[in-house]
Amino acid sequence: MTEPDTALEHTNRPHSGLALRITELEQQVTALTKEKDRALSRLSRDDQLRPYQVELLKLQQHLEATSQRMIVVCEGRDASGKGGTIRRITRYMNVKHYRVVALGKPTEEQGTQWYFQRYVTHFPTGGEIVLFDRSWYNRAMVEPVLGFCTEAEYDAFLTGVTGFEKDLVRQGTILVKLYFSVTKEEQARRFARRRNDPLRQWKLSEVDLQAQDHWDDFTEMKYRMLKRTSTVTAPWTIIRSGNKQSARLNAMRVILNAVPYEHRDPSLDFTPDPKVVISGARELELMEGQQIRLGRFTL
Repeated sequence: MTEPDTALEHTNRPHSGLALRITELEQQVTALTKEKDRALSRLSRDDQLRPYQVELLKLQQHLEATSQRMIVVCEGRDASGKGGTIRRITRYMNVKHYRVVALGKPTEEQGTQWYFQRYVTHFPTGGEIVLFDRSWYNRAMVEPVLGFCTEAEYDAFLTGVTGFEKDLVRQGTILVKLYFSVTKEEQARRFARRRNDPLRQWKLSEVDLQAQDHWDDFTEMKYRMLKRTSTVTAPWTIIRSGNKQSARLNAMRVILNAVPYEHRDPSLDFTPDPKVVISGARELELMEGQQIRLGRFTL
């Protein structure tokens, strides 16, 4: 029986190796197919945004021709999609006429200055657009929750910011305030992705790690901020950012609608999706309704 067994073993070996190789090739084909699908999906998303990016160039040319100034404030919780939206907005813009400002922790010297001073130094000149990835509204949400400012400083900010913005708009600056709204579950999912993806780990900060624990605190501060600072002169616009692509597209629409530039493409839809874009006043109504029904805010 020894010889037949040995012969059988030799006969099976090539087949086993071939089966293993086929399995490996199938896995490679599956991986390549998934990568191709992801690439095609990205191209499709880029194609959807491209016409609006062309319009943003027209807007930029209008600002330059008329020497107008424009500020876009992008606020919201960590991982709400602010940075990704800003990158799509500015992707094809003329770099000479826009800036993205994302300030870090103030220095000791800046801590002794008028609170708005370090932001004002980055304000646009004529023909320029400046996008703030977080702004002076740090004092309305992040700082009070994490203990980076006193109660008196917080109150002084809420008292003074509306007049500050009213004067800014009165002197000709176009001010757009966008608040990106994401659910607690979606924020947790995005944090997990950052934690596990070496290309995104740099995005995960110490402040981010506290965001979920302080979710209700941030929600309370969001409500107070909207209540005190969404004015007729400088209203807040809420962008539901659970779907990043939809948030980016609709944020572009809001920005484009803020400026009456010429030669708009009549074939494009500039109407924001009402499921994605909500006025600050409407968001307050929704939050107050939650408070009555549930005894707490969830937005």
